[in-house]
Amino acid sequence: MKLQILGCYAATPRTITNPTSQVLDIKNHMFLIDCGEGTQVQLRKHKIKFSRISHIFISHLHGDHFYGLIGLISTFMLLNRENDLHVYGPKGIKEIILLQLRASGSFTGYNLYFHELESKESEVIFEDDAVIVKTIPLNHRVYTNGFLFQEKLGKRHLNIEAVAKYKIEKVYFDKIKSGGNVTLDSGEVITNELLSFPPDAPMSYAFCSDTLYDESIVPIIKDVDVLYHESTFLDSEMQYTEKTKHATAKEAAQIAKLANVKNLILGHYSTRYGSIEPFKTEAQTIFDNVLLADDGKEFEF
Repeated sequence: MKLQILGCYAATPRTITNPTSQVLDIKNHMFLIDCGEGTQVQLRKHKIKFSRISHIFISHLHGDHFYGLIGLISTFMLLNRENDLHVYGPKGIKEIILLQLRASGSFTGYNLYFHELESKESEVIFEDDAVIVKTIPLNHRVYTNGFLFQEKLGKRHLNIEAVAKYKIEKVYFDKIKSGGNVTLDSGEVITNELLSFPPDAPMSYAFCSDTLYDESIVPIIKDVDVLYHESTFLDSEMQYTEKTKHATAKEAAQIAKLANVKNLILGHYSTRYGSIEPFKTEAQTIFDNVLLADDGKEFEF
């Protein structure tokens, strides 16, 4: 599971920082999460193939999280995209994008599907044989969702030595990976446990930005491998959290601790600060495994 941070700063884009956008590479899917201004430039800069992006998840309709979407959709058109594109986001996102396309006399040339979200309860919004994606209702100034990405349990791994020992033919390999036993010509049954190793433990990633400190999300993100939680402010500016519906680094760490997550990534920093290191310092007073997002940074788990 790889996470590429394209942008992780709050509010306005600057020459040295970018608003929220990231790419999650999980089980052969490349999911784009939020799409602030400059996202497509960052995609090019980090050599991410546009053609691999088929699903875009927009947390909410504040500009620093989706103003790059119409540009990316238009660029897909100019690149003669043929594959379907699915956009998941709050109700209203379809109207906004189609209005811009109509006003500019543009069209996509590929199938563009909108999956508009309204529920204030967690719900499954995408699922296939490998991955399931659920919403995480967040507490912000407008309707906002985080997203929980969970791998499904994969196939077992072949025990090559055992397969060779029992002279198992390749035709049975898929059956073994799927958990099946093999019966030899002699009638002897070789159990799956002798022929394979357990599958890799499924990975999970929770994206939570933007939100006021809210413990109601804890049951949804319980035990995830990686939590990205907004940390707009340091403790010294805590007085702004209620008005802006944002959180501090310490509050993000408290959520991580309550949810028993393995790793916490901080992001969505206010641009008022000259350094992001204090965010980690403050968060680690509550939770140990703290990582700092930064534009262009890649994480692999």
